[in-house]
Amino acid sequence: MLRSESLFGKRNPITPATPAGSSALNTPLGAASGITSAGSQNIPKAPNAVSAAAANTSNASTNEVGSKLIVGPNIKLKGVEITDCDTLVVEGRVEATMDSRVIQIAENGAFKGSADIDIAEIRGEFNGDLTARVKLVIYATGKVTGKIRYGKIVIEEGGQLIGDVQVGGASAASASSAVKDTAATVV
Repeated sequence: MLRSESLFGKRNPITPATPAGSSALNTPLGAASGITSAGSQNIPKAPNAVSAAAANTSNASTNEVGSKLIVGPNIKLKGVEITDCDTLVVEGRVEATMDSRVIQIAENGAFKGSADIDIAEIRGEFNGDLTARVKLVIYATGKVTGKIRYGKIVIEEGGQLIGDVQVGGASAASASSAVKDTAATVV
């Protein structure tokens, strides 16, 4: 008698015992149920699919970092408002308003518009109003132009920063001294 549990790696308790010297996990497919394959080949038994699925579900929930939107290469997204997105990855072109947590612009990516976020990692181009509340990172291939506000900033050698630049909500006088200090932290 074949029960549904045997499909998932559990032995049917009604079937005869396995021969001495072999384990239940290494028995050929169908040996426990009396079914043999053509040519009597030894086919290893599949692992328990139920526990494998449960393990994948638990890993997915612990590795999940939240909602992520990826605008792939050769994609143009225009005239939208992006909200409730933990991470926006721009590999194509985006013209939008964004209030989120993280933006990552790839080397060939471009963002035009307004972004109010926690962390910005720019390898491509950003043009518009950018507020990076926690950190702004401009890599060697990155170019940021417009009205820029940031908590902390890192500019890799070759990265470009052009426009009205201020630390957080600092006044223009303290912002100019902050920009001078920032030049010293260029990596």
